[in-house]
Amino acid sequence: MRVIDLRRDTITLPTETMKKFAFQVVLGDSVYGEDPTQRELEEMAASLLGKERALFLPSGTMGNLVALLTHTRRGEEVIVEENAHIVTSETGGIGAIAGLNVKPLRGEDGAPEVEAIVQALRPENIHYPRTRLICLENTHYRYGGIVPPLEKFRAIKMFAEKRGLAVHLDGARLFNAAIYLKREAREICQYADSVMVSLSKGLGAPVGSLLAGSRDFIVEAERYRKMLGGGMRQTGWLCACGIMALSPENINRLQEDHYHAFLLAQGLTHFQGIHVDLSRVHTNFVLANLEGSGYTAWAFAEKLKEKGVLVTPAGKFVVRFITSKEVTREDILRTIEIIEEII
Repeated sequence: MRVIDLRRDTITLPTETMKKFAFQVVLGDSVYGEDPTQRELEEMAASLLGKERALFLPSGTMGNLVALLTHTRRGEEVIVEENAHIVTSETGGIGAIAGLNVKPLRGEDGAPEVEAIVQALRPENIHYPRTRLICLENTHYRYGGIVPPLEKFRAIKMFAEKRGLAVHLDGARLFNAAIYLKREAREICQYADSVMVSLSKGLGAPVGSLLAGSRDFIVEAERYRKMLGGGMRQTGWLCACGIMALSPENINRLQEDHYHAFLLAQGLTHFQGIHVDLSRVHTNFVLANLEGSGYTAWAFAEKLKEKGVLVTPAGKFVVRFITSKEVTREDILRTIEIIEEII
């Protein structure tokens, strides 16, 4: 039986071209700044994201944590959307390692309202931590890969500049957002002082993320990367995959994942007891509410697993599907058939 894995896009495998290219590159010691392929990847990423410099790291979690450490001092406060990945899914590093206070704000469209941020700012008082940073996320993971309005990002950045606050963007799937908005990634990044992007999700590199920002920011970020154990040696093979991952052809291929997600979402709307909000299927995520179907998310996931389809329970009655290069149109149609059998 062919297993159709719709749990995550981190299953995306390197292409044959990516693998062949990786093992042909010249290697050097990254900690000494001597790996030419890493330097090429970082320069390429900085240009794509519209920043002065970029830094290669092993993971997005490390990239976000390095950004937090670089922008802030221990004891300060960070404003985040309450379901941001930085808070919910990065093992509490924001408190345990960065030593920061968190001010969570609700943002149904993926970002808090400027008015809410204004109210959340701490007045200058010896009793309060200083507000130092606003963290945004695009696409927003917990809300089903939605793309927050760019106008809201613009307003938040304008406010942050007036108040002397920095803005960091968790852009693990930033290129999915760019595809959805039909904009260049740098157009989104202009509303953040720093941005993290992942190479190992839908883009298909085996390992790695990038953190981009000003030249001075990255110089300081390099120290924190080393502190956290992110100093690597011959990174060229990994970075070569990153170069291929960031090619225009590979980024544009993400549109196929979006198409498959919407195809699945449309199919699910035909089943009684399953609700999908098509207006919130922006990228390669689908959130399906099963409350009227008689199944909990876990029971439904088990039924699907028995028939060779893997999904993720994301709440008592909510199941999350994520498409990737490893999932074909035929897989989507087969998944819809299997769900019809179960329902």
